Amino acid sequence: MNRRDFLLSSTGAITCAAGAGVLWRLGMSSPALAETFEVVKTDAEWKAQLSEAAYQVLRHEDTEYPGTSPLLNEHRKGTFACAGCDLPVYPSETKFESGTGWPSFWQEISGAIGKNEDTTLGMTRTEVHCRRCGGHLGHVFNDGPKPTGLRHCINGVALTFKPATPA
Repeated sequence: MNRRDFLLSSTGAITCAAGAGVLWRLGMSSPALAETFEVVKTDAEWKAQLSEAAYQVLRHEDTEYPGTSPLLNEHRKGTFACAGCDLPVYPSETKFESGTGWPSFWQEISGAIGKNEDTTLGMTRTEVHCRRCGGHLGHVFNDGPKPTGLRHCINGVALTFKPATPA
């Protein structure tokens, strides 16, 4: 059983809900949610603004299915921005084909993202989120290409693409 099937099953949902309740009681809520952000909206405002998939990823740290993002095949010069607040977060020059099924980048735009340790799923990962609105983008791993050696594995629904304007 994969992670998504487990989480969608009634047993998985009950287990996750109980675990979330325990973490909440221990004061261990999502680190991104504990930060203060420039863009703050109500849950209803986020739901009205975002697609259901983007809402689940950006506001509830869900993960889109691999291979489903149209941004996987986006190879034009331009900028990838947060779908929640339009902050530019990744330049197209740092995008690469990782073979994972998610848009991948070896470097973010300086000052665009926040990072937190994520210990869910029995492993330690680095979660990345938009520094302006706190929207969950994905995770970063140490198995990317040079020059950074990093792979920012980002949910496509958490991004929009803005092509560069011809000079």
